Amino acid sequence: MHHMELGQWQVVNSGTNSAEMNMALDVQLLEGLASGISQQAILHLYEWNHPSATYGYFIKPQSLLCLQAAADINLHLARRPTGGGIIFHLTDFAFSILVPEGHCGYSINTMDNYAFVNNIVIGVISQFKAKLKPVLLQKDPSAMDASCTQFCMAKPTKYDVVIDNKKVAGGAQRRTKHGFLHQGTISLMQPDNSFLNKVLLPGNQVLQAMQDHSYALLEVHQSSEEIAEARRILRELFIKNLRN
Repeated sequence: MHHMELGQWQVVNSGTNSAEMNMALDVQLLEGLASGISQQAILHLYEWNHPSATYGYFIKPQSLLCLQAAADINLHLARRPTGGGIIFHLTDFAFSILVPEGHCGYSINTMDNYAFVNNIVIGVISQFKAKLKPVLLQKDPSAMDASCTQFCMAKPTKYDVVIDNKKVAGGAQRRTKHGFLHQGTISLMQPDNSFLNKVLLPGNQVLQAMQDHSYALLEVHQSSEEIAEARRILRELFIKNLRN
């Protein structure tokens, strides 16, 4: 695990691990805020050693995914310590930010905490592609059906970053009396329809909603190497923005 100090920030790069370990490390970092030893915020960077999906703390994945199909294609599932819906970590950039109670970015107002992280994300995306105009969504649109509310990229919310009213970045938070954890995702590419058709339960509009309401930073059908390069650039941009 690699640590870097950046003034009010600490960057923790835990490398490539299982989905379960990535989530456990976030829990460990959140519990570490209780020590009060450091007033630095933390950017936690990590990768996935298998195709993965995480689901919010209160989600029952078997009600939304075909678990047998997920197992057949070696999709690893893990519960997040935060809320929110299901996120597929195949073609996204995932990150976590932890802010201790004594940090200037911490607020008792939840919307302020989301805005603090999302404004960092907006800066990163704007530098990743200069022509893009990412903004905070002002109000929640209606969902195409009930299942769509349970998938992160199928329904934008007022807690998200959008481009042309389509969700490009989202996240879920958990707050304790010592600070908050924000687990975020930036969309690089829509997962393949063949994959989605296998793992999504039939009889809903989730796939259509993901196509209609999410914005991918990369062109369609990028290679795994190009996705890895985009993730590398985004990691560097996060560090650059925190350094400034």
